[in-house]
Amino acid sequence: MTPAARRRAWVAATKELGFSERRACRLTGIHRSVARYKPSKEVPTELLTSLKELASERRRFGYRRLGIMLRREGFVVNHKKVYRLYREAGLVVRRRKRKKLAGMERVMPPLPERRNQRWSMDFVQDGLADGRRIRVLTLVDNYSRECLALEVGTSLPGERRWRRS
Repeated sequence: MTPAARRRAWVAATKELGFSERRACRLTGIHRSVARYKPSKEVPTELLTSLKELASERRRFGYRRLGIMLRREGFVVNHKKVYRLYREAGLVVRRRKRKKLAGMERVMPPLPERRNQRWSMDFVQDGLADGRRIRVLTLVDNYSRECLALEVGTSLPGERRWRRS
């Protein structure tokens, strides 16, 4: 129920209590013309059928292009009405799904067989109580899962010298 329709219902309920229309409108805070308005839901069947026909002929056209075509056919209609009818009829342009192609075939590297054969590194980020961010660079041996280095700082530039403790 729209807000205007809700207020119209309040006016009707207030009038049933014995108040005049003017008094009921003043209490609910709306103009008398709003209270007297009778919404009419006309379904323009001719417009709707031609919209559906055009949409079935041109599946990739959206409501804007179909609205232009309807105006060329002689219908006096604006883009808002075309959009409303387009949505109510369930006419949506289906988005094309893109194929997800891998750049190259993925091959799992062989498992390490001894220490210091392969290392992995990653950044971990967290926030301090004062709002600053800290970053931690972790360096791990893949065979032994031993943490070789932890470098902590608010800024970790690439030029920083890594030292082994």
